[in-house]
Amino acid sequence: MSESIAGTMTDLHEPRTPAARPDARTAALRVLGVVLRRRRPLDDVLAKDAELARLAPRDRAFARLLCATVLRRLGQIDALIDGCLNRPGKRGFADVRDLLRLGTAQLVFLGTPAHAAVSTTLLLAQGPRLAGYKGLLNAVLRRLAREGAELAAAQDAPRLNTPDWLWRAWTEAYGEATARAIAQVHSEDPPLDITVKNAAEAPAWAERLGAEMLPGGALRLREAGEVSRLPGFDDGAWWVQDAAAALPPRLLGDVAGRRVVDLCAAPGGKTAALAAAGAAVTAVELVPERRARLTDNLARLGLRAEVIGADAVLWRPPQPAEAVLLDAPCTGTGTIRRHPDIAHLKRPSDVAALAQVQDRLLAAAVEMLAPGGRLVYATCSLQPEEGPARIDALIAGGAPVERLPVQAAEIGGQGEMIDGSGDLRTLPCHLPGRGGIDGFYACRLRRR
Repeated sequence: MSESIAGTMTDLHEPRTPAARPDARTAALRVLGVVLRRRRPLDDVLAKDAELARLAPRDRAFARLLCATVLRRLGQIDALIDGCLNRPGKRGFADVRDLLRLGTAQLVFLGTPAHAAVSTTLLLAQGPRLAGYKGLLNAVLRRLAREGAELAAAQDAPRLNTPDWLWRAWTEAYGEATARAIAQVHSEDPPLDITVKNAAEAPAWAERLGAEMLPGGALRLREAGEVSRLPGFDDGAWWVQDAAAALPPRLLGDVAGRRVVDLCAAPGGKTAALAAAGAAVTAVELVPERRARLTDNLARLGLRAEVIGADAVLWRPPQPAEAVLLDAPCTGTGTIRRHPDIAHLKRPSDVAALAQVQDRLLAAAVEMLAPGGRLVYATCSLQPEEGPARIDALIAGGAPVERLPVQAAEIGGQGEMIDGSGDLRTLPCHLPGRGGIDGFYACRLRRR
Protein backbone atom coordinates (compact mmCIF):
# COMPACT_ATOMS: atom_id res chain seq x y z
CA MET A 1 0.00 0.00 0.00
CA SER A 2 1.19 3.45 -0.79
CA GLU A 3 -0.65 5.89 1.36
CA SER A 4 0.87 7.78 4.27
CA ILE A 5 -1.03 9.73 6.87
CA ALA A 6 1.87 10.68 9.07
CA GLY A 7 4.09 13.75 8.73
CA THR A 8 6.76 14.16 6.06
CA MET A 9 9.17 16.89 5.06
CA THR A 10 9.30 18.78 1.80
CA ASP A 11 10.52 22.17 0.63
CA LEU A 12 14.22 21.56 1.36
CA HIS A 13 17.14 23.53 0.06
CA GLU A 14 20.87 22.95 0.20
CA PRO A 15 22.81 25.06 2.72
CA ARG A 16 25.28 27.50 1.20
CA THR A 17 28.33 26.77 3.35
CA PRO A 18 30.53 23.70 2.69
CA ALA A 19 30.59 22.40 6.27
CA ALA A 20 27.00 23.29 7.14
CA ARG A 21 25.67 19.72 7.05
CA PRO A 22 28.52 17.17 7.13
CA ASP A 23 26.53 14.92 9.49
CA ALA A 24 23.58 14.87 7.11
CA ARG A 25 25.89 13.80 4.27
CA THR A 26 27.53 11.13 6.43
CA ALA A 27 24.09 9.78 7.26
CA ALA A 28 23.06 9.87 3.60
CA LEU A 29 26.16 7.88 2.60
CA ARG A 30 25.44 5.25 5.24
CA VAL A 31 21.74 5.00 4.43
CA LEU A 32 22.31 4.81 0.67
CA GLY A 33 24.68 1.87 1.12
CA VAL A 34 22.13 -0.05 3.18
CA VAL A 35 19.34 0.59 0.69
CA LEU A 36 21.28 -0.38 -2.42
CA ARG A 37 23.38 -3.27 -1.13
CA ARG A 38 21.18 -4.77 1.58
CA ARG A 39 18.01 -3.97 -0.40
CA ARG A 40 16.16 -2.34 2.47
CA PRO A 41 13.35 0.22 1.95
CA LEU A 42 14.59 3.80 2.25
CA ASP A 43 11.97 4.95 4.74
CA ASP A 44 12.62 1.94 6.98
CA VAL A 45 16.37 2.58 7.01
CA LEU A 46 15.88 6.27 7.73
CA ALA A 47 13.47 5.52 10.57
CA LYS A 48 15.80 3.01 12.23
CA ASP A 49 19.08 4.91 11.88
CA ALA A 50 19.97 5.94 15.44
CA GLU A 51 22.62 8.49 14.44
CA LEU A 52 20.25 10.12 11.98
CA ALA A 53 17.64 10.41 14.72
CA ARG A 54 20.00 12.62 16.72
CA LEU A 55 20.23 15.23 13.97
CA ALA A 56 18.02 18.30 13.78
CA PRO A 57 14.81 17.83 11.75
CA ARG A 58 16.13 19.92 8.86
CA ASP A 59 19.34 17.88 8.73
CA ARG A 60 17.39 14.60 8.74
CA ALA A 61 15.23 15.90 5.93
CA PHE A 62 18.29 16.98 3.95
CA ALA A 63 19.81 13.50 4.32
CA ARG A 64 16.59 12.02 2.97
CA LEU A 65 16.58 14.48 0.09
CA LEU A 66 20.12 13.45 -0.88
CA CYS A 67 19.24 9.74 -0.81
CA ALA A 68 15.96 10.21 -2.66
CA THR A 69 17.63 12.31 -5.37
CA VAL A 70 20.30 9.67 -5.96
CA LEU A 71 17.69 6.91 -6.14
CA ARG A 72 15.36 8.95 -8.35
CA ARG A 73 18.18 9.77 -10.82
CA LEU A 74 20.38 6.72 -10.32
CA GLY A 75 20.57 5.73 -13.98
CA GLN A 76 21.55 9.22 -15.07
CA ILE A 77 24.02 9.66 -12.23
CA ASP A 78 25.78 6.35 -12.86
CA ALA A 79 26.01 7.11 -16.59
CA LEU A 80 27.59 10.49 -15.83
CA ILE A 81 30.08 8.89 -13.45
CA ASP A 82 30.95 6.09 -15.87
CA GLY A 83 31.62 8.67 -18.57
CA CYS A 84 34.35 10.13 -16.35
CA LEU A 85 36.05 6.84 -15.47
CA ASN A 86 38.68 5.20 -17.67
CA ARG A 87 37.87 1.72 -16.34
CA PRO A 88 35.35 0.16 -13.96
CA GLY A 89 36.06 0.37 -10.26
CA LYS A 90 37.72 -2.53 -8.47
CA ARG A 91 36.05 -4.77 -5.95
CA GLY A 92 35.22 -2.69 -2.89
CA PHE A 93 34.61 0.37 -5.08
CA ALA A 94 30.94 0.54 -4.01
CA ASP A 95 31.46 3.11 -1.25
CA VAL A 96 33.51 5.30 -3.59
CA ARG A 97 30.73 5.11 -6.16
CA ASP A 98 28.21 6.12 -3.49
CA LEU A 99 30.36 9.15 -2.67
CA LEU A 100 30.43 10.06 -6.35
CA ARG A 101 26.66 9.58 -6.53
CA LEU A 102 26.05 11.94 -3.63
CA GLY A 103 28.40 14.54 -5.08
CA THR A 104 26.92 14.25 -8.57
CA ALA A 105 23.36 14.55 -7.26
CA GLN A 106 24.27 17.81 -5.55
CA LEU A 107 26.20 19.25 -8.50
CA VAL A 108 23.82 18.33 -11.31
CA PHE A 109 20.35 18.01 -9.78
CA LEU A 110 20.23 19.93 -6.49
CA GLY A 111 22.01 23.09 -7.53
CA THR A 112 24.65 22.90 -4.79
CA PRO A 113 27.59 25.29 -5.37
CA ALA A 114 30.52 23.35 -6.81
CA HIS A 115 32.94 24.16 -4.00
CA ALA A 116 30.42 22.93 -1.41
CA ALA A 117 29.56 19.70 -3.22
CA VAL A 118 33.19 18.81 -3.91
CA SER A 119 34.69 19.77 -0.57
CA THR A 120 32.00 18.07 1.54
CA THR A 121 32.23 14.89 -0.54
CA LEU A 122 36.00 14.78 -0.06
CA LEU A 123 35.48 15.20 3.70
CA LEU A 124 33.51 11.96 3.67
CA ALA A 125 36.44 10.02 2.15
CA GLN A 126 37.96 9.09 5.51
CA GLY A 127 40.05 6.08 6.50
CA PRO A 128 42.78 4.28 4.56
CA ARG A 129 40.31 2.49 2.27
CA LEU A 130 38.65 5.68 1.00
CA ALA A 131 41.37 8.31 1.47
CA GLY A 132 43.33 6.86 -1.45
CA TYR A 133 40.47 7.74 -3.78
CA LYS A 134 40.40 11.46 -2.99
CA GLY A 135 42.26 12.32 -6.18
CA LEU A 136 39.75 10.37 -8.26
CA LEU A 137 36.80 11.90 -6.40
CA ASN A 138 38.15 15.39 -6.89
CA ALA A 139 38.82 14.89 -10.60
CA VAL A 140 35.44 13.34 -11.42
CA LEU A 141 33.41 15.86 -9.43
CA ARG A 142 35.27 18.87 -10.79
CA ARG A 143 34.72 17.64 -14.32
CA LEU A 144 31.01 17.17 -13.61
CA ALA A 145 30.89 20.63 -12.03
CA ARG A 146 31.99 21.98 -15.41
CA GLU A 147 30.17 19.65 -17.80
CA GLY A 148 27.52 17.82 -15.78
CA ALA A 149 24.53 20.01 -16.54
CA GLU A 150 25.17 19.92 -20.29
CA LEU A 151 25.77 16.16 -20.27
CA ALA A 152 22.62 15.53 -18.25
CA ALA A 153 20.52 17.61 -20.62
CA ALA A 154 21.54 15.30 -23.47
CA GLN A 155 20.62 12.10 -21.60
CA ASP A 156 17.49 10.01 -22.15
CA ALA A 157 16.50 10.45 -18.51
CA PRO A 158 13.26 8.40 -18.47
CA ARG A 159 14.96 5.37 -20.00
CA LEU A 160 18.17 5.59 -17.96
CA ASN A 161 16.34 5.92 -14.64
CA THR A 162 14.02 2.97 -15.27
CA PRO A 163 15.33 -0.59 -14.71
CA ASP A 164 15.12 -2.74 -17.84
CA TRP A 165 12.47 -5.13 -16.54
CA LEU A 166 10.12 -2.31 -15.57
CA TRP A 167 10.63 -0.51 -18.88
CA ARG A 168 9.78 -3.68 -20.80
CA ALA A 169 6.72 -4.39 -18.64
CA TRP A 170 5.32 -0.85 -18.90
CA THR A 171 6.00 -0.62 -22.62
CA GLU A 172 4.14 -3.89 -23.20
CA ALA A 173 1.23 -2.89 -20.95
CA TYR A 174 0.80 0.78 -21.87
CA GLY A 175 2.88 1.49 -24.97
CA GLU A 176 6.26 3.19 -25.18
CA ALA A 177 4.92 6.75 -25.15
CA THR A 178 3.00 6.15 -21.93
CA ALA A 179 5.88 4.24 -20.36
CA ARG A 180 8.13 7.20 -21.11
CA ALA A 181 5.59 9.62 -19.65
CA ILE A 182 5.36 7.50 -16.47
CA ALA A 183 9.14 7.44 -16.11
CA GLN A 184 9.36 11.19 -16.66
CA VAL A 185 7.02 11.83 -13.73
CA HIS A 186 9.18 9.58 -11.56
CA SER A 187 12.09 11.99 -11.97
CA GLU A 188 10.13 14.83 -10.37
CA ASP A 189 9.55 15.53 -6.68
CA PRO A 190 5.87 14.84 -5.94
CA PRO A 191 3.56 17.36 -4.29
CA LEU A 192 1.72 16.64 -1.05
CA ASP A 193 -1.90 15.44 -1.23
CA ILE A 194 -4.33 15.43 1.67
CA THR A 195 -7.85 14.14 2.25
CA VAL A 196 -10.16 16.29 4.39
CA LYS A 197 -12.16 14.36 6.99
CA ASN A 198 -15.33 16.35 6.34
CA ALA A 199 -15.58 16.55 2.54
CA ALA A 200 -17.90 19.55 2.74
CA GLU A 201 -15.07 21.53 4.35
CA ALA A 202 -12.54 20.75 1.60
CA PRO A 203 -12.94 24.10 -0.24
CA ALA A 204 -12.40 26.01 3.01
CA TRP A 205 -9.30 23.98 3.82
CA ALA A 206 -7.99 24.48 0.29
CA GLU A 207 -8.16 28.22 0.80
CA ARG A 208 -6.64 28.09 4.26
CA LEU A 209 -3.73 25.87 3.21
CA GLY A 210 -3.20 27.49 -0.18
CA ALA A 211 -3.91 24.15 -1.83
CA GLU A 212 -5.27 23.17 -5.21
CA MET A 213 -8.48 21.13 -5.17
CA LEU A 214 -8.17 18.15 -7.51
CA PRO A 215 -11.10 16.71 -9.49
CA GLY A 216 -11.42 13.73 -7.14
CA GLY A 217 -11.66 15.98 -4.08
CA ALA A 218 -8.11 15.68 -2.73
CA LEU A 219 -6.17 18.83 -1.88
CA ARG A 220 -2.69 19.32 -3.34
CA LEU A 221 0.05 21.45 -1.78
CA ARG A 222 3.15 22.32 -3.79
CA GLU A 223 5.09 23.72 -0.83
CA ALA A 224 4.12 22.02 2.40
CA GLY A 225 7.06 22.24 4.79
CA GLU A 226 6.76 20.05 7.88
CA VAL A 227 3.35 18.39 7.68
CA SER A 228 2.77 18.17 11.42
CA ARG A 229 3.00 21.96 11.66
CA LEU A 230 0.31 22.64 9.08
CA PRO A 231 -3.05 23.99 10.29
CA GLY A 232 -5.50 21.21 10.98
CA PHE A 233 -2.96 18.43 11.58
CA ASP A 234 -3.17 18.42 15.37
CA ASP A 235 -6.95 18.85 15.18
CA GLY A 236 -7.30 15.77 12.98
CA ALA A 237 -9.05 17.70 10.21
CA TRP A 238 -7.26 15.82 7.42
CA TRP A 239 -4.69 13.16 6.62
CA VAL A 240 -1.93 12.79 4.05
CA GLN A 241 -2.96 10.49 1.20
CA ASP A 242 -2.12 10.51 -2.48
CA ALA A 243 -5.07 11.49 -4.62
CA ALA A 244 -5.09 8.04 -6.25
CA ALA A 245 -5.21 6.22 -2.90
CA ALA A 246 -8.29 8.24 -1.96
CA LEU A 247 -10.35 6.80 -4.85
CA PRO A 248 -10.85 3.06 -4.03
CA PRO A 249 -13.00 3.60 -0.89
CA ARG A 250 -15.42 5.66 -2.98
CA LEU A 251 -16.13 2.67 -5.19
CA LEU A 252 -17.99 0.99 -2.33
CA GLY A 253 -20.70 3.64 -2.70
CA ASP A 254 -22.74 4.92 0.24
CA VAL A 255 -21.35 3.04 3.24
CA ALA A 256 -23.13 5.00 5.99
CA GLY A 257 -24.40 2.53 8.58
CA ARG A 258 -22.97 -0.48 6.72
CA ARG A 259 -20.59 -3.15 7.99
CA VAL A 260 -17.35 -2.74 6.05
CA VAL A 261 -14.19 -4.83 6.40
CA ASP A 262 -10.90 -3.15 5.47
CA LEU A 263 -8.23 -5.79 4.89
CA CYS A 264 -4.49 -5.05 5.12
CA ALA A 265 -5.65 -1.73 6.53
CA ALA A 266 -2.51 0.10 7.74
CA PRO A 267 -1.52 2.88 7.75
CA GLY A 268 -5.19 3.77 7.78
CA GLY A 269 -6.08 6.34 5.15
CA LYS A 270 -8.75 4.13 3.62
CA THR A 271 -10.03 3.07 7.04
CA ALA A 272 -10.33 6.75 7.93
CA ALA A 273 -12.22 7.50 4.71
CA LEU A 274 -14.72 4.73 5.40
CA ALA A 275 -15.18 5.70 9.04
CA ALA A 276 -15.61 9.36 8.12
CA ALA A 277 -18.34 8.29 5.66
CA GLY A 278 -20.26 6.66 8.51
CA ALA A 279 -19.36 2.99 8.02
CA ALA A 280 -18.96 0.53 10.87
CA VAL A 281 -15.42 -0.45 9.95
CA THR A 282 -13.45 -3.52 10.99
CA ALA A 283 -9.81 -2.89 10.07
CA VAL A 284 -7.67 -6.04 9.80
CA GLU A 285 -3.89 -5.69 9.96
CA LEU A 286 -1.41 -8.46 10.74
CA VAL A 287 1.84 -6.55 11.43
CA PRO A 288 1.92 -5.14 15.00
CA GLU A 289 3.96 -2.02 14.12
CA ARG A 290 1.65 -1.16 11.26
CA ARG A 291 -1.39 -1.86 13.40
CA ALA A 292 -0.09 0.54 16.07
CA ARG A 293 0.38 3.22 13.44
CA LEU A 294 -3.18 2.65 12.21
CA THR A 295 -4.53 3.02 15.74
CA ASP A 296 -2.51 6.18 16.38
CA ASN A 297 -3.67 7.76 13.15
CA LEU A 298 -7.33 7.03 13.87
CA ALA A 299 -6.91 8.55 17.34
CA ARG A 300 -5.45 11.76 15.91
CA LEU A 301 -8.31 12.00 13.46
CA GLY A 302 -10.95 11.34 16.10
CA LEU A 303 -12.38 8.40 14.13
CA ARG A 304 -13.45 4.99 15.37
CA ALA A 305 -12.95 1.54 13.91
CA GLU A 306 -12.58 -1.95 15.28
CA VAL A 307 -8.92 -2.86 14.77
CA ILE A 308 -8.14 -6.58 14.54
CA GLY A 309 -4.67 -8.12 14.57
CA ALA A 310 -4.99 -11.14 12.29
CA ASP A 311 -3.94 -12.75 9.02
CA ALA A 312 -6.60 -11.66 6.53
CA VAL A 313 -6.29 -14.97 4.68
CA LEU A 314 -7.45 -16.89 7.76
CA TRP A 315 -9.63 -14.41 9.64
CA ARG A 316 -13.38 -14.23 9.07
CA PRO A 317 -15.91 -11.72 10.43
CA PRO A 318 -18.58 -13.01 12.84
CA GLN A 319 -21.18 -12.32 10.18
CA PRO A 320 -20.86 -11.68 6.44
CA ALA A 321 -19.78 -8.15 5.55
CA GLU A 322 -21.84 -5.83 3.40
CA ALA A 323 -18.66 -4.49 1.81
CA VAL A 324 -14.97 -5.42 1.77
CA LEU A 325 -12.02 -3.24 0.76
CA LEU A 326 -8.82 -5.14 0.01
CA ASP A 327 -5.78 -2.95 -0.61
CA ALA A 328 -3.47 -5.88 -1.14
CA PRO A 329 0.28 -6.11 -0.53
CA CYS A 330 2.07 -5.48 -3.82
CA THR A 331 5.34 -4.36 -5.35
CA GLY A 332 4.29 -0.71 -5.05
CA THR A 333 5.62 0.20 -8.49
CA GLY A 334 2.85 2.77 -8.83
CA THR A 335 4.39 4.78 -5.99
CA ILE A 336 7.95 5.16 -7.34
CA ARG A 337 7.42 8.93 -7.60
CA ARG A 338 7.14 8.98 -3.78
CA HIS A 339 9.38 5.97 -3.05
CA PRO A 340 12.18 5.96 -5.64
CA ASP A 341 13.96 3.08 -3.89
CA ILE A 342 11.23 0.70 -5.12
CA ALA A 343 12.62 0.84 -8.66
CA HIS A 344 15.91 -0.60 -7.39
CA LEU A 345 14.62 -2.99 -4.73
CA LYS A 346 11.93 -4.93 -6.58
CA ARG A 347 12.50 -7.77 -9.04
CA PRO A 348 10.23 -9.69 -11.45
CA SER A 349 10.23 -12.56 -8.95
CA ASP A 350 8.55 -10.27 -6.42
CA VAL A 351 5.63 -9.76 -8.81
CA ALA A 352 5.08 -13.50 -9.15
CA ALA A 353 5.37 -14.15 -5.41
CA LEU A 354 2.98 -11.36 -4.50
CA ALA A 355 0.45 -12.49 -7.10
CA GLN A 356 0.06 -15.72 -5.13
CA VAL A 357 -0.57 -13.75 -1.93
CA GLN A 358 -3.08 -11.55 -3.73
CA ASP A 359 -4.98 -14.59 -4.99
CA ARG A 360 -5.30 -15.98 -1.47
CA LEU A 361 -6.46 -12.64 -0.10
CA LEU A 362 -9.02 -12.23 -2.88
CA ALA A 363 -10.46 -15.68 -2.24
CA ALA A 364 -10.73 -14.90 1.47
CA ALA A 365 -12.37 -11.53 0.78
CA VAL A 366 -15.04 -13.16 -1.38
CA GLU A 367 -15.80 -15.63 1.42
CA MET A 368 -16.33 -12.74 3.86
CA LEU A 369 -18.87 -11.02 1.65
CA ALA A 370 -22.63 -11.27 1.99
CA PRO A 371 -24.67 -11.98 -1.17
CA GLY A 372 -25.10 -8.75 -3.08
CA GLY A 373 -22.21 -7.17 -1.19
CA ARG A 374 -19.42 -5.22 -2.86
CA LEU A 375 -15.72 -6.00 -2.91
CA VAL A 376 -13.12 -3.48 -4.05
CA TYR A 377 -9.70 -4.94 -4.79
CA ALA A 378 -6.86 -2.41 -5.08
CA THR A 379 -3.10 -2.36 -5.51
CA CYS A 380 -0.64 0.49 -5.91
CA SER A 381 1.19 -1.40 -8.65
CA LEU A 382 1.60 -0.67 -12.34
CA GLN A 383 2.15 -4.35 -13.10
CA PRO A 384 -0.88 -5.95 -14.83
CA GLU A 385 -0.04 -9.25 -13.09
CA GLU A 386 -0.99 -7.62 -9.79
CA GLY A 387 -4.13 -5.96 -11.11
CA PRO A 388 -6.47 -7.11 -13.89
CA ALA A 389 -4.75 -10.50 -14.18
CA ARG A 390 -5.71 -11.30 -10.60
CA ILE A 391 -9.36 -10.43 -11.18
CA ASP A 392 -9.44 -12.39 -14.43
CA ALA A 393 -8.00 -15.42 -12.61
CA LEU A 394 -10.52 -15.05 -9.78
CA ILE A 395 -13.51 -14.98 -12.14
CA ALA A 396 -12.10 -17.74 -14.37
CA GLY A 397 -11.72 -19.89 -11.27
CA GLY A 398 -15.47 -19.78 -10.67
CA ALA A 399 -15.68 -17.23 -7.86
CA PRO A 400 -19.33 -16.09 -7.42
CA VAL A 401 -18.60 -12.46 -8.33
CA GLU A 402 -19.18 -10.10 -11.23
CA ARG A 403 -17.59 -6.82 -12.21
CA LEU A 404 -19.38 -3.56 -11.47
CA PRO A 405 -17.78 -1.04 -13.88
CA VAL A 406 -16.57 2.25 -12.43
CA GLN A 407 -18.34 5.37 -13.66
CA ALA A 408 -16.45 8.59 -14.33
CA ALA A 409 -18.82 10.54 -12.06
CA GLU A 410 -17.66 8.44 -9.10
CA ILE A 411 -14.07 9.65 -9.47
CA GLY A 412 -14.54 13.32 -10.21
CA GLY A 413 -15.29 12.92 -13.91
CA GLN A 414 -11.82 11.56 -14.67
CA GLY A 415 -12.82 9.11 -17.38
CA GLU A 416 -9.22 8.69 -18.55
CA MET A 417 -8.64 6.77 -15.31
CA ILE A 418 -11.05 3.97 -16.30
CA ASP A 419 -9.73 1.10 -18.42
CA GLY A 420 -11.47 -0.97 -21.06
CA SER A 421 -12.88 -3.39 -18.49
CA GLY A 422 -14.44 -0.61 -16.46
CA ASP A 423 -11.79 -0.84 -13.71
CA LEU A 424 -9.94 2.08 -12.15
CA ARG A 425 -6.41 2.50 -13.51
CA THR A 426 -4.51 5.62 -12.52
CA LEU A 427 -1.09 6.25 -14.03
CA PRO A 428 1.63 8.56 -12.71
CA CYS A 429 1.37 10.58 -15.92
CA HIS A 430 -2.28 11.40 -15.28
CA LEU A 431 -2.93 14.99 -14.14
CA PRO A 432 -0.19 16.26 -16.49
CA GLY A 433 1.30 19.58 -15.51
CA ARG A 434 -0.24 19.28 -12.04
CA GLY A 435 2.26 16.95 -10.37
CA GLY A 436 1.04 13.54 -11.51
CA ILE A 437 -0.60 10.90 -9.35
CA ASP A 438 0.31 7.49 -7.96
CA GLY A 439 -0.35 4.44 -10.10
CA PHE A 440 -3.32 2.51 -8.71
CA TYR A 441 -5.52 -0.31 -9.92
CA ALA A 442 -8.94 -0.99 -8.43
CA CYS A 443 -11.72 -3.33 -9.49
CA ARG A 444 -15.22 -3.38 -8.02
CA LEU A 445 -16.98 -6.72 -7.73
CA ARG A 446 -20.41 -7.79 -6.50
CA ARG A 447 -21.07 -11.17 -4.95
CA ARG A 448 -23.85 -12.96 -6.78
